[in-house]
Amino acid sequence: MVSTSTASTPLFRAVASSTKPLHQLLRAISFSNKIHVEIDEDGIKFIADHARVMQGVASLNKSLFTTYSLNLPAPEGAEDPSLPSFQISLPALLETLQIFGATDAAARQAKADTDPYRSNLRNYRAGAFSNQTLGMSGTCSLSYAQEGEPFSILLEETGVNTTCNLVTYLPESPEQIPFDRDELSFKIIMQSRWLLDALAEMAPTSPTRLTIVATRNEPYLRLSSNGPLGSSSVDFSKGRDLLETFVVHDRWAQSFKFDMIKSASEAMRIASKVSLRGDSQGVLSLQFMVETEGGGIHWLHFTFVPYVTHEDDEDDETGGEGDE
Repeated sequence: MVSTSTASTPLFRAVASSTKPLHQLLRAISFSNKIHVEIDEDGIKFIADHARVMQGVASLNKSLFTTYSLNLPAPEGAEDPSLPSFQISLPALLETLQIFGATDAAARQAKADTDPYRSNLRNYRAGAFSNQTLGMSGTCSLSYAQEGEPFSILLEETGVNTTCNLVTYLPESPEQIPFDRDELSFKIIMQSRWLLDALAEMAPTSPTRLTIVATRNEPYLRLSSNGPLGSSSVDFSKGRDLLETFVVHDRWAQSFKFDMIKSASEAMRIASKVSLRGDSQGVLSLQFMVETEGGGIHWLHFTFVPYVTHEDDEDDETGGEGDE
């Protein structure tokens, strides 16, 4: 299923031995149907955008792949060749990545169902020479032949090859939410699960807004929510066992739509650490460090635009979301 245009060396090709980290990282930004893809020498960047008030970026370092090649055309004149950039359907990509492993799992289950001597406990264990135990479940190849061509995923597993070609779109790159790294009001680094636990404690009250306050003195870092069923708050002490880094230049208090922050909960679940930063404009940045199998480190970065008003303004949710 290789077209004439892809028979030659593709513009981009990468091979991974497992789709698990790919699927985990991309699922963390699955709040958008389409994602923007940018490829360079160091890796692939997937950018999801929601109404210019929330953006999520999954940066996949090339170390995630066993093979990674970018073959840019020779520059014309003084201009450098443009890097591959396009949009694809995120649900279609996630569904494709989920195919990986399904064939081997189905084969193991079929064998278990026909073997009367296998106990129920053993049915859940991989055999000594199974693909799962050997760590040789197959390969996943990503390729992009040239501008305008599909983004291709080739899954090779237990003798079965599956090729999926995703249509690519060439719209303008999403405008980044302006986040001023030179004008930070605060920076806090903590274990991401603390943030996830805090949101879980607030969720039963069906909150509509989440207010984040960072101050030099107590309560240091406070997350508070309110909604139709009540309000709640969680305070974080300054102790190093809780807040690994704590720097507050100016008191910072902003409110956000709770469901927007909740959209990053998958990133909170799979990451080991999170860096919370707020700039002088009130924009919130959450940067997650994700350690994948094999020791690779990859990043998930979310930015959020606050409500124009603060938590004391009870306007409806859609009317209060900020402008850039």
